[in-house]
Amino acid sequence: MNVVSFFQSGGLFMWAILAVMALGLAITIDRFLYLSRTQSKVQRVWQKISPMLKAQDYERASRQVTDMNDPLGRVLSYGFSRFEPGARREAIESAMEEGVMEVMPQVEQRTHYLATLANVATLLGLLGTIIGLISAFTAVAEADPSEKADMLSASISLAMNTTAFGLIAAIPLLLLHSYLSTKATKVVDIIETSAVKCLNLMTRE
Repeated sequence: MNVVSFFQSGGLFMWAILAVMALGLAITIDRFLYLSRTQSKVQRVWQKISPMLKAQDYERASRQVTDMNDPLGRVLSYGFSRFEPGARREAIESAMEEGVMEVMPQVEQRTHYLATLANVATLLGLLGTIIGLISAFTAVAEADPSEKADMLSASISLAMNTTAFGLIAAIPLLLLHSYLSTKATKVVDIIETSAVKCLNLMTRE
């Protein structure tokens, strides 16, 4: 059985699974590009800010992060907003934690949809198979007794195609979900690590 006949034999459920798969791939491309850009931006921001912090040029560093439109810049700007002579470390740290909580949803958004779409693809495949089997048994019941075995075998084979295609769509989506979740966690870890380093340089004795 070639790809075209395999797809056509599944009926409308194959199109539904294909739509779910296409949506999942679109989300994957969007999140991969966003996370890759964000990781590069975060690393560049820290490389730019750290020399200023080491030189204790806090005013210039504050201006730099205020003008930056990226997650790390926003987190550090929260900390600098509380930074002043005699400021308590806890107050600055609390402000940065608030900034991290604000940017985390943006870093992690839509990634969890991939796991949901994988489950939907699997369930659509099973539903298509069940409906196909119902139709097959209904048709076989009205067929000539001598042809029932062959008809039932062929009908079941066709009905199982939707389950197979559902799994073909679901397995890559689950793997992509795991990969992007790990990548998003890594970006958040880099932001948090950079924020702690910044805090230590701002509040050193």
